[in-house]
Amino acid sequence: MAAKNNIGMHRRVVGAHYGWREWVVQRVTAVVMVVFTLVLLGWFFAAQNFSYVGWASIFAHQWMKLLTFVTLLSLFYHAWVGVRDIWMDYVKVAGLRLALHVATILWLVAAAGYAAQILWRV
Repeated sequence: MAAKNNIGMHRRVVGAHYGWREWVVQRVTAVVMVVFTLVLLGWFFAAQNFSYVGWASIFAHQWMKLLTFVTLLSLFYHAWVGVRDIWMDYVKVAGLRLALHVATILWLVAAAGYAAQILWRV
């Protein structure tokens, strides 16, 4: 008396580990932002020149520009994962959700380009 059902060897499990990568990305980008914040705070508290020249001198070093840019990229990717999850959870209309995803990506890419322009102008 074997009943035919969809449970067992023929059942296909999809979505295993879904979200694991995003969870790791959120943690790694958060650590990058914390490290940058600690470096910036250390530099700030060690500084004696609290003027524009003193602030600009922090970013005169190439390694600090690079660290700042990597931190900003981490911030943008961190924001992308969070905002994408919001769109996926709360926007049920597929066309609107796609439009919001595209608008978010365009805004984040533009912000990254603007950040690079600002950093390498100093």
